[in-house]
Amino acid sequence: MNNMAAATRKQLNIHIHGGRVIDPANELDAVTDVYIEKGKIIALGNAPDGFSAEVEINAIGNVVCPGLVDLAARAREPGAEHKATIASETRAAASGGITTLCCPPDTDPVIDTPAVAELIRLRAADAGKAHIVTLGALTRGLNGEHLSEMAALRKAGCVGVSNVQRPMTNALVLRRALEYAATFDLTVFLHANDHWLANEGCAHEGRVATRNGLPGIPAAAETAAVAHLLALIEQIGVRAHFCRLTTGRAARMIARARFDGVPVTADVAIPYLYLTENDVSDFDSQCHVIPPLRRVEDRQQLRAALQNGTIQAICSDHQPHEPDAKMGPFPSTEPGISGLDTLLPLSLRLVDEKILELPELIRRLTVEPAKILGLPCGTLSIGSAADICVFDPEQTWLLDAKTLCSRGHNTPFSGWEMQGRVTHTLLDGRRVHTLGT
Repeated sequence: MNNMAAATRKQLNIHIHGGRVIDPANELDAVTDVYIEKGKIIALGNAPDGFSAEVEINAIGNVVCPGLVDLAARAREPGAEHKATIASETRAAASGGITTLCCPPDTDPVIDTPAVAELIRLRAADAGKAHIVTLGALTRGLNGEHLSEMAALRKAGCVGVSNVQRPMTNALVLRRALEYAATFDLTVFLHANDHWLANEGCAHEGRVATRNGLPGIPAAAETAAVAHLLALIEQIGVRAHFCRLTTGRAARMIARARFDGVPVTADVAIPYLYLTENDVSDFDSQCHVIPPLRRVEDRQQLRAALQNGTIQAICSDHQPHEPDAKMGPFPSTEPGISGLDTLLPLSLRLVDEKILELPELIRRLTVEPAKILGLPCGTLSIGSAADICVFDPEQTWLLDAKTLCSRGHNTPFSGWEMQGRVTHTLLDGRRVHTLGT
């Protein structure tokens, strides 16, 4: 490591002053100061006796909050480094105020052994821009047939298990997998998608797909899977999290299950709160995502579920691609949106649109996803790691190729004027992003 790199990794005494400090974990929303020493938050408000700041961060007019926690972000490493790398995507995360990323297990090789989980952890530590935690594979190779070594994966640091969107061989294998996960107190991250109903579709089954001649994925592919999964979760008692809901009916089903005491949580990816099936009318491959963009009514119902607490967290579902992946006929392009750069500014629009108050929005981006992952981050509590995001809520900027930090430029939001810009990001008390440097 050269001298410059060593300097950026040094933990300095830092004083963040004059900012609006919002820490939903502690119900804090006040203009105050934050003091950091040896990578930890040591005081809020008044300086501790003998404290001497080596770095002063002027946060007047800015918001100071815990670093964002993203429940779903693919860094494409290992296996698809031509799309992006851990170094490039953690750098993009830092520029977006995100300090913790959760990597799904569908890397290449799959995260079904401790060695792969350790490889990702070490490469993230070497990059030094954001923490990456991993989900282990629910089944070996994600083949849906043989259970993975969940105990070993948990010991290696995996915060949960998932089969992503890969189908299980049958319902009995799924049941055994959920029972095995429950034995080790692992959260199972579920993608509610009936593989056979989805039938390799690429758009929501509805008027737009019919008019454009695109193979559709019915809403029932999600809702039928939710019903199936909820029945098993209730019987087994496993802790489960539903990833990336897209339909209003699925959200209502989960709301009912939560009311009945079933231990489930859910998240939504930020694009589904803005885009709908109408956005694929002109075959825009940047809007090709799986599960597909749904109806306008579903978008509104997802927003309502976010408001009433049925959906606890917002994530980016970051999937960077090289330009060629989005070229060609719509069905043959690769699904996914690059989302690290836009998670915070798009989420802040929900405040402007009166969907959530700012402290509640920050809750859905910090402490709630941290709870789902079982991590002690997402808070500014005294003694906690100084993972901190400082952003200017009024600063506007244009999203384009010049302002995107991710190597993946595949986004339907290019050309949108964004409001809210991260000025500083701290990771364990180290400055990993400063706007303009």
